[in-house]
Amino acid sequence: MVRFLKSLPFRLLVALVVGTLIGSFVGETGITIIDSVRHISREIVFFSVPLIILGSVAPSIARMGKHASRLLGLSLLLAYLSAVGAGFFSWLMGELIIPHLSIADTAAGAREMPEMIFTLNILPIMPVMSALALALLGGLAVVWTKSKAFGGLLEELQNIVLTIVRKVIIPILPIFIGTTFATLAFQGRITVQLPVFLQVIGLIALIHIVWIGVLCVAGALYSKKNPLEVLRHYGPAYLTAFGTMSSAATLPVALRSASKAKNLDKNAVSFGIPLFAHIHMPGSIMSITFLALTVSRILYGTMPDVGTMLLFLPLLAIFAVAAPGVPGGTLMASLGLITAVLGFGDAATGLMLAIFALQDSFGTSCNITSDAPMMTVLSRYSEKRGLTLETQETVF
Repeated sequence: MVRFLKSLPFRLLVALVVGTLIGSFVGETGITIIDSVRHISREIVFFSVPLIILGSVAPSIARMGKHASRLLGLSLLLAYLSAVGAGFFSWLMGELIIPHLSIADTAAGAREMPEMIFTLNILPIMPVMSALALALLGGLAVVWTKSKAFGGLLEELQNIVLTIVRKVIIPILPIFIGTTFATLAFQGRITVQLPVFLQVIGLIALIHIVWIGVLCVAGALYSKKNPLEVLRHYGPAYLTAFGTMSSAATLPVALRSASKAKNLDKNAVSFGIPLFAHIHMPGSIMSITFLALTVSRILYGTMPDVGTMLLFLPLLAIFAVAAPGVPGGTLMASLGLITAVLGFGDAATGLMLAIFALQDSFGTSCNITSDAPMMTVLSRYSEKRGLTLETQETVF
């Protein structure tokens, strides 16, 4: 219980509630101060987005390239296809379900925000798409040139960026969320939508379960192995992921769970489970996609068009493959993509951050559990081709 009270979702939930209450009763003078604090926290968060992209995507590509093999290539392909499929499935479900939710027109009758007392503009070092291009090309270049020096620098960059996220961005997020909800409540644009958010979290959890079933069927058709033999050992891993909201933190439990499955190659387990824990995030993809559709409908009155989503989802899958396995890692890495491609403003990104954090336990549990059917494919591929796999300690 004490651990939960110290967790980020609890802090964000408190910030959401407190911000909403304050924004519902504060006057214009108070809201100008709150809005100024929101602006500064927002600038710091979004300044870090290109750094997060560079510090997650490029090192991941370089690290996995050092151990390039047919099996690694297959793992990356499976993770990417699963992420893309999960995104399109969530998009389809969103198009079918969200129009039937009781979403009020929050723009109608909204109060105008007074001007902020002060502003502090902190421009990012580069646009988000430039950061993504640099990360992709830089990571690949390190692989192609086998540069140990730059590979080591990328590893150090990732450590530095993750430290910034833990020590600066994560502590600032409750402030950003609280002040964002305060401004939304002051305008009268959020309080009427709270029941919708609760419905959305439940719907996302159901979508996760359905997608795991889809992966199980696909895995069984290829591997001729029973994914349920693997899944039945995943109870401890699911609960650990639910409690920690971190694929990386759940890794030891997931390894122990998968190793108990009699129909999996043990070497494939030692290779695939650590790898998939870092590159396979379909639960996060589905959550981000469904939330983006919902938030867009709430704040902008419409969902992104087909062309926008056809661009957004394949790019989002790249971020999912390279995102760090830490709480909220996929969303944090893709914030720039959400603003650049979907055109979300401060209010929309604030809502995304808050609701994503509240459902992150379900997303992480889905990420971990969905590795089980992927392992049946990897194990079958290894057996058919007689591949000798490196051990977990050698790869990582």
